[in-house]
Amino acid sequence: MNEAAAGSWIYSRLGDDPDLGELVVEFVAELPGRIATLEAEASRNNWAQVTRFAHQLKGAAGSYGFDALTPYAKNLEAASRDDVDAENVLRTLHELIDICRRVRPGVPEPSRDSSWSFPS
Repeated sequence: MNEAAAGSWIYSRLGDDPDLGELVVEFVAELPGRIATLEAEASRNNWAQVTRFAHQLKGAAGSYGFDALTPYAKNLEAASRDDVDAENVLRTLHELIDICRRVRPGVPEPSRDSSWSFPS
């Protein structure tokens, strides 16, 4: 989970796919709304809904090629389902939000470092 610590942008492995690229753009555009929903449900201590939305985000992120988001959504899903320690749920929610802020549509611009690859 070093992408969050590194602060690097996160791109989908499907960002340049001719058939799925537009769907990736849509997913990224909808991400702030998904996060707002998670925050709203957490502020109401509605852990069942947090669990549900975290589970949906976990699956969607993987489906759209954002594999780096999956463990963060999985952690939130588990925290809101298993221990319902509000402090822990909010901490894992903020970790997910931090990583989501690094998500970008498309593909990274070429850099001088030819060893660059998509994060796994």
